[in-house]
Amino acid sequence: MKLEVLNRKADYIGISGSVLCIIHCLITPVLLVSSSFLTNDTVRVGFLSLDYLFIGVNMLAIYFTTRHFTTPTIKYSLWFFLSVFAVAILLEDVSESFEYLGYAASLGLILTHLTNIRLHRLRHTH
Repeated sequence: MKLEVLNRKADYIGISGSVLCIIHCLITPVLLVSSSFLTNDTVRVGFLSLDYLFIGVNMLAIYFTTRHFTTPTIKYSLWFFLSVFAVAILLEDVSESFEYLGYAASLGLILTHLTNIRLHRLRHTH
């Protein structure tokens, strides 16, 4: 994938990563309770390590989103929400409140990426 394409699509990649993470976080408990297949520790560790994949995808998306034009507010908001998201994911086993904090940070990432897309469109139409 060329860097120019990645730069243009970074917001969409970030949104997709955040939405998939929310879906993953909502579905995982149901799958763990309802499926004897996922009781194997090896499978569970591999399945739950998707959390780290989502952190990585969002890091790359934010890096490419903020490399070129974006407002300082968008830039700092994206990195802030990613930091909160990563901490929440890493500490979700400590307290249930971190799980909800992760959902809120994912939503913050999605809304900030959408705002950035809107700002790009407004800038290019005027």
